[in-house]
Amino acid sequence: MKFRRQFPIEPYIADFVCLELKLIIELDGSQHFDQIAYDKERTDFLKERGFEVCRFWNNDVFKNTEGVMESIRLTILKRRDERD
Repeated sequence: MKFRRQFPIEPYIADFVCLELKLIIELDGSQHFDQIAYDKERTDFLKERGFEVCRFWNNDVFKNTEGVMESIRLTILKRRDERD
């Protein structure tokens, strides 16, 4: 699947997006501890437009890369099945 990096979905910018599957991958750093309400509003906005949003903490990406990649793989398979 093709992902685009830092892709604008006004008024937001998605970290990674696969437009074909309407799948967004967000990588969250420590600043997100203080913006839970903002992140929820943003996710709700994107979901209303048909996107699925997967969020991962940066720490998980570095310490559990295989687990994060497997989660993304399974989500891709699910989205592809839903599309067909």
